[in-house]
Amino acid sequence: AHVYVHHAVEKQARDRAAAIAVTSQGRQLGYAELNRKATQLAHFLTKQGVKPESIVALCSERSPEMIVAILAIIKAGAAYVPLDPAYPRERLAFMLEDTQAPVLLTQKHLVAGLPPHQAKVVCLDSDWDTIAKESDADPGVQLSPDNLVYVIYTSGSTGKPKGVLVTHANLAHSVAAR
Repeated sequence: AHVYVHHAVEKQARDRAAAIAVTSQGRQLGYAELNRKATQLAHFLTKQGVKPESIVALCSERSPEMIVAILAIIKAGAAYVPLDPAYPRERLAFMLEDTQAPVLLTQKHLVAGLPPHQAKVVCLDSDWDTIAKESDADPGVQLSPDNLVYVIYTSGSTGKPKGVLVTHANLAHSVAAR
């Protein structure tokens, strides 16, 4: 049977609920809290039209919320494309245009620095009160190992960034190899 990252976290949330899953910036999330928040955000994303094979942009500083967001995107069946807030605006604009991401997850203080784009902006910090009203019941989206899990952009030998599509199977093989 294929092992998905979000299923492994869900198992830890059941078996070791209080165990620390994420530590960042002096803050910690246990597995149960990580899973609950990611599940609520996954339901919220689904209501925004995100579905399997959608690509959701994530422009966030390293934080527990970034991990929640990655897990939520995967739970919704979608793939994420990481956008480093330090990237030049032209590179961010290219990646948003190239992926046609319907939703951009970010933090309130980063919004002003983003290039013009078509994505619906959801702030992981200032919009959380709304997101937290969503169900914490697992969305149970059916995935296959061939579904996308993330898109990573290389620098591109031509000068244009090139998106590399990574599937759940690719990720599982990569993790197993380590």
